[in-house]
Amino acid sequence: MPRLDADFENAPTHRPTETLDVRELGPPKPLSQTLERLAELDDETVLIQRNDRAPQHLYPKLSDRGYVFETVEQADDGGSDGRGKSGKVVVTAIWRAEP
Repeated sequence: MPRLDADFENAPTHRPTETLDVRELGPPKPLSQTLERLAELDDETVLIQRNDRAPQHLYPKLSDRGYVFETVEQADDGGSDGRGKSGKVVVTAIWRAEP
């Protein structure tokens, strides 16, 4: 099971997680697949989205649906992707606030 690391300051580390990698998808698929996956998850699960950029259009939709999120940039374990990209990945943790 994927886990949250020390780069995140606010994401709940005690909850189960699932990862969705949308780096290879063109718009609007990252947004739509993330929202679809969130709808399938229980409220205790943290979704970890891996993207090649900050999901700016996703943030207001998450807020409107009652989700909390945190985004960090991390080094990609896979290094360069062969297209001149820097080997960085943008990771967003998305969760429901505890009541």
